[in-house]
Amino acid sequence: HRMESRAEQAVEKYLKGYNCAQAVVCTYCDLFGADQELMFKATEGLGRGMAGTFEGTCGAVAGACVLAGLKTSTANFEKPDSKMKTYGLAKEVIRRFEEKNQTISCHVLKGIETKKVICSCPDCVRDAARLVEEVLLKDEQQ
Repeated sequence: HRMESRAEQAVEKYLKGYNCAQAVVCTYCDLFGADQELMFKATEGLGRGMAGTFEGTCGAVAGACVLAGLKTSTANFEKPDSKMKTYGLAKEVIRRFEEKNQTISCHVLKGIETKKVICSCPDCVRDAARLVEEVLLKDEQQ
């Protein structure tokens, strides 16, 4: 059975005041066995292109990459062995986001220099949320 999309729930969280990373991560963290309060706190510094600077990666995309780690990391402290698998999933999220929106850079998405918004924050959250479902949760949707 197909999972009902939660993309609009993520947008609602964003509109309620969650930052873009928190909106994506907190919408799905239960499906990855993660505590919502902890994940809300852990992703608070990732909003608006990292710490509100607009300079870094879109927080919604960063949030999806956080979930990639929750999905595939083995948490093997002695011999970390799952990074490449996690990077592969995260890269696929990034590739698809860039394919749709040209970039994952917050300031380019927001048109800080160009004054031309490529993708609004709610739309970035929606796109990243859909990619969580299509890339990270695709096994659950069979």
